[in-house]
Amino acid sequence: MRQTINGADFRRMLLSAAAAIEINKQKLNELNVFPVPDGDTGTNMSMTINAAASDLRKLEDPTLEKAASAAASAMLRGARGNSGVILSLLMRGISKKLKGASECDGVLWANALQEGVDAAYKAVMKPAEGTILTVARLAAAKALAAANENNYLEFVQEQALEAAKIALADTVNQNPVLKKAGVVDAGGKGWCFVLEAMLLALRGEDVVVPENGESAEVKESADFSDFADEDITFTYCTEFIVSRENGNDPEDLRAFLSELGDSLVLVDDDEIIKVHVHTNNPGTALQEALKYGSFVTVKIENMRLQHTEKVLSEQELSPKIAEPEKALGVVSVCAGKGLGEVFSNLGVDGIISGGQTMNPSTQDILEAVNRVPAETVFILPNNKNIIMAAQQVEGLTPKKVVVIPSKTVPQGVTAMLSFNPEGSVEENTEAMNEALDTVDTMQITYAARNSDFDGYDIHEGDYLAMYGSALFGTSRDIKVLLRSLAEKVHADGREFVTIYYGADITPKQAQKAADIFTQLCPGADVNLLSGGQPVYYYLISAE
Repeated sequence: MRQTINGADFRRMLLSAAAAIEINKQKLNELNVFPVPDGDTGTNMSMTINAAASDLRKLEDPTLEKAASAAASAMLRGARGNSGVILSLLMRGISKKLKGASECDGVLWANALQEGVDAAYKAVMKPAEGTILTVARLAAAKALAAANENNYLEFVQEQALEAAKIALADTVNQNPVLKKAGVVDAGGKGWCFVLEAMLLALRGEDVVVPENGESAEVKESADFSDFADEDITFTYCTEFIVSRENGNDPEDLRAFLSELGDSLVLVDDDEIIKVHVHTNNPGTALQEALKYGSFVTVKIENMRLQHTEKVLSEQELSPKIAEPEKALGVVSVCAGKGLGEVFSNLGVDGIISGGQTMNPSTQDILEAVNRVPAETVFILPNNKNIIMAAQQVEGLTPKKVVVIPSKTVPQGVTAMLSFNPEGSVEENTEAMNEALDTVDTMQITYAARNSDFDGYDIHEGDYLAMYGSALFGTSRDIKVLLRSLAEKVHADGREFVTIYYGADITPKQAQKAADIFTQLCPGADVNLLSGGQPVYYYLISAE
């Protein structure tokens, strides 16, 4: 039984944990009770912890302090969604307790787990029972008790995992929504995967991602630190994800790309094909990929140019911090060209692409903030699952950061209408926060899975209407939901209605939706705008 760990051991434990989350991310996603498409817990936790795994793989024989610090820093910047942020905070606390230590025994490890819990609870405004916080707290408490009994780290980890599993099973009783659905908390389940994978690594049974699975080792960008310019055979690092929309065999794409370049990594599942390749002809690679479906993401980087500029780290890849040219600036998160134009016209300095199903990381938000030439930068997350990631930016930049906790795009738009670039930070903070409650948000999307939720028998593919944060209705006919929402708006006496239609709605369909509101809300001023947003067919604000 292992008594202590050093830096190399800790690195193995984290890599094992990252692999476990990657392997089980879809299981975690499927625990999400609410049937709307969202930034799924498993995906967010996987992207967050794999940011640490990517940096840890670059470290050779790290000290314990360095390994823990590198993991915490990478996870903080790579944190996505509430579950990802909490996971990063747990790691931040662990890293803080391990600072200055060359090795870690059971007592120190138990205190590190508790420090992680303290950091996470401190950052969450209203901690709820039956979540990852509960599971982590009870696991840390058991670890502290176990360390007094036996100072072997492996024993302490065993006891922590045992307590975590018991706490996880009880989450179904602590949260009414989970109880009704008969499932445990997804974030808590993720933390159990982390603790278990760490224990397995201690025993020499490291968890690894199967070769035929989507590899956690496909990097976000090329690593130029180990070779000189003359070693670069192909100029462009080309990465993309294409959705699988036909029966074409990905092995044919692999064969084609292997002739076109080198450093080829191609992984696929039932839904996507993910590719990384170095080539001199990225256009040819992309053209061939279109035979398999449409692009989800594309990134092309000139490796020679990056090497010449000595881009040796993620930090150096980040844009420089813009010198202040004004007192106040604003960045906003949204998805869709039309919504981006709305915010730009209202005076927003920077648009961060993201939203539901596409939660930007803390690093993404940080880079947008740093590009704004202002002393103070306001952030409009416009999604409840992005607020915590935005809040982590403070302290990572010399600029003053103010997060306005907008949970929807209409709230963000209303907040911007209250923004005064000549006003003080305090005046704008108060005015923008007050504006959030003056607008009702309605959204129409689709059911991502079958569910029995809040009295509704929901089937995958149904249209879903949201009013605020509550489910308003479900139907196979979108017009039924539009009429119900319009009747609600009229009954509430709202005077101004703005309808943003999404990427999957034609102008003709959108006009029919506007006509429904005009007919059923005769006293309201109804405006129709192309938002171009994915996932949501309509975003509707009423004031």
